[in-house]
Amino acid sequence: MSDIRDVIIIGSGPAGLTAAIYTARANLAPLVLEGEPSSTSDQPGGQLMLTTDVENYPGFPDGIMGPELMLNFRNQALRFGAEIDTVKASRVDFSERPFKVWVGDPEAAEPTHLANTIIVSTGAQSLMLGLPNENELVGHGLSTCATCDGFFFRDQEIAVVGGGDSAIEEASFLTRFASKVTIIHRRDEFRASKIMQQRAFDNPKIEIMWDTVVEEYLGEGQIRGLKLRNVNTDEVNDVQFSGVFVAIGHKPNTGLFAGQLDLKDNGYLITKPDSSYTNVEGVFACGDVQDDIYRQAITASGSGCMAAIDAERWLEDQHD
Repeated sequence: MSDIRDVIIIGSGPAGLTAAIYTARANLAPLVLEGEPSSTSDQPGGQLMLTTDVENYPGFPDGIMGPELMLNFRNQALRFGAEIDTVKASRVDFSERPFKVWVGDPEAAEPTHLANTIIVSTGAQSLMLGLPNENELVGHGLSTCATCDGFFFRDQEIAVVGGGDSAIEEASFLTRFASKVTIIHRRDEFRASKIMQQRAFDNPKIEIMWDTVVEEYLGEGQIRGLKLRNVNTDEVNDVQFSGVFVAIGHKPNTGLFAGQLDLKDNGYLITKPDSSYTNVEGVFACGDVQDDIYRQAITASGSGCMAAIDAERWLEDQHD
């Protein structure tokens, strides 16, 4: 077990690495437990590591590849003195200070690290269909974010998979660019709110395929379409699409903190208004793990800055 750290950041991505930059510049010598490459729920660098062109992050007028952007974040944090460890936290204990963090065996008697403050930035993962080649096709015609990628599909025919508010919102947004948007839903009615449903029904660019599930992605290296099956008739058809947006929900990576930090009904961490404070003094949260509304790299970075400043000021108050 190491000495007591002032700041440990659990998770990376835009939020965690921004928090690392700010706390490192404040001479707090943060330790970042950035996650493991083999982990689907705690990918080092966050979801941008699975993204190709990022064209809406300020400061890059010609766009930048997602992994390159996150490498820039990481190198900047290292430059100012952050320590980054490519491991995944396996257990935490926030019942008393200093806080305890385990890496590796969660049943070990002694924690791996002790910290005066913790910044949680474990992010969220988009729920996917679980079909072959899914990870390889993300960023190559397959997306989970219309706001991020809709611009690339001007005057093309694309599909949105889902039937909740998120799916309808994505489809409506995509009609600004696409010539046609087909919503593929496995039931014969939407789960979305009535007002969102009406938006879809009233939009001439939106077509709906009811009682339909995706059996297979068509295309190698690039989405070319979908193999679709009608759940009532079992009829299977190949339909051509230039792009596919999966909008069946998100899952915040909060399992590690259940029972210790307050969660919303949908599993996201609760932070106090206009701050990154959680219900535990000295534990802060930032990024997609507590943001179920915006879920953008730029908002994650902003909340990472907030968490760093909150942690720094909290430590100063404790010292005083």
